[in-house]
Amino acid sequence: MSSLYNPYSQLTAPRTRPYSLAMSDATKTQLDLELTRLGKRLDELLVIVEHLREENRALRARHESLAGERAALVHKNEQVRTRVEAMIGRLKTMEHGA
Repeated sequence: MSSLYNPYSQLTAPRTRPYSLAMSDATKTQLDLELTRLGKRLDELLVIVEHLREENRALRARHESLAGERAALVHKNEQVRTRVEAMIGRLKTMEHGA
């Protein structure tokens, strides 16, 4: 083989230390602190997401309850309107008959 070209040169191990070993202790400490901070923030966000899911579930249940209550009130209103219109009709009939 020629010294100018080695087809196996890409297969040999790198001569420098891996990146994680080359970092200083201060950099590792900063990264550890950052990872810890991000982990805590992620935990906080997960708690918030769970709270929002529960709140959303409660709001949906409340909405469904209110929609049912509204439908019942609309029905009751229609019944009252029908009865009032019937009374008005009877009063007009009595008025014209007298």
